[in-house]
Amino acid sequence: MRFHREGNKIIATTLLALLVINAAAIWWLSAAYTAIIIMASLIVAVLVLQFFRVPKRHPTTGDNLVISPADGKVVAIEVVDEPEVLGDKRLQISIFMSPLNVHINWFPISGEVSYHKYHPGKYLVAWHPKSSTENERTTVVVRHKSGVEVLFRQIAGAVARRIICYPRQGDAAVQGTEFGFIKFGSRVDVFLPVDTEVKVELDQVVKGSVSVLAELPRTPGTPN
Repeated sequence: MRFHREGNKIIATTLLALLVINAAAIWWLSAAYTAIIIMASLIVAVLVLQFFRVPKRHPTTGDNLVISPADGKVVAIEVVDEPEVLGDKRLQISIFMSPLNVHINWFPISGEVSYHKYHPGKYLVAWHPKSSTENERTTVVVRHKSGVEVLFRQIAGAVARRIICYPRQGDAAVQGTEFGFIKFGSRVDVFLPVDTEVKVELDQVVKGSVSVLAELPRTPGTPN
């Protein structure tokens, strides 16, 4: 199993700390207490390692397909106003990522990054209605070759404390390739044209870079 580079320091620090704690327990505590500490340490180590795992994926691709940017559960499908960049009504699909999910983020479409902005903020629970506007977040817009702009937003949750987003304005976006990482529990919102054909349902579990969220109109502003 491979582990993500964003976890190198955390993994090394955690394993070293657990090693010291277990060595101290063996030296100072009784066998019963030592056994409990060793078991607890194994659980912590497994949780940290699984969080930063890099899964083998065969990305789904398609010119007009919007692929899930994250592993998790679909928690919102609704038409909303998007005031930060697009300034119009958009179809929002939100994916909640629990701490047990893979936390790599993938480009949902190919095109050019036309907007990138990081916003410091709060750490409300990821399903809170105001988390998309008040939490720490990064907004990215990719302009599809058809001219359609797709906005997606990484949002920190109550446990997440760092959002990593690699691309910058003007970079090429390649569908199904990695664009970022969110550490420990979070959410990703995707904003699409309102006439986009949705391919998922509420509470559906989706797989990043594999599951199809939606299909864009073949001509901007008109249905397929």
